[in-house]
Amino acid sequence: MKLKLHHINLATENVERLDTFYREVLGLKEESEGLPVLEKKKGYAGDVAFVSDGAIQMHLAERDVMAGFRTGQIVNPVERGHIAYRTDDLDAFKAHLEEQGVPYSDWANAAVAGWRQIFFYDPDGNVIEVHEVSE
Repeated sequence: MKLKLHHINLATENVERLDTFYREVLGLKEESEGLPVLEKKKGYAGDVAFVSDGAIQMHLAERDVMAGFRTGQIVNPVERGHIAYRTDDLDAFKAHLEEQGVPYSDWANAAVAGWRQIFFYDPDGNVIEVHEVSE
């Protein structure tokens, strides 16, 4: 099982303002390739802008403090943002977390079509996503 940094998600009340900042101040480009297809009717219907430095994506997501309640999940990745890693074997990674005693919320594909996602906390309460692209 491999992990690779995939994106950083920032939650905001104003997606357009944050998108403009990252494009104009930091010179990031609008990302158009390899973007997730959001499942807007399964629990998170917020707006998201996608920018990149050419290697790592940033997902600038509309804050939604109720997404966890609507999906029945404890960890809410769009309340304050998260860092995301892509894996080639999510089941093995879940087993690894269980062996380490780390609880996680299994969002499956409730937020993104074609991605199986889990979210958990690091020891300081930062949200981490690990996802696998599935058919």
